[in-house]
Amino acid sequence: MTGDDGVVHPLKVEVMHTQKELWTGLRWRKSMPQDQGMLFDLGEVRQAYFTMSDTLIPLDMLFIGADGKIINIAVMTVPGNVGPYMSDGPVRAVLELNAGASTRMHLGPGNIVRYKLFGNLAPPKAQ
Repeated sequence: MTGDDGVVHPLKVEVMHTQKELWTGLRWRKSMPQDQGMLFDLGEVRQAYFTMSDTLIPLDMLFIGADGKIINIAVMTVPGNVGPYMSDGPVRAVLELNAGASTRMHLGPGNIVRYKLFGNLAPPKAQ
């Protein structure tokens, strides 16, 4: 990901695909390394609703369109809060990071998440 400040932020992501993985996510985990995240592959473009029930660590949730563009971010979500935390429109995936990471990385709507799921691994060519 590249923040508004132009800095590229590589992350290791754990990808959730199956219904069980999508439901379980980060539930009951006590920590996540700062350079990691969890990417929820929704399998289709749709409205996303997430909860923090049974989640023990505060998170930032990045709602990402099919092209890898961040649509919106739920920042500093509260452990145990049922929410829902939701996308501002149809999205293809949700990336969960430790709370405050999106601010630290200068991420916001319109920034691009590069990953094979979005078909955008190659950076855009300079003009």
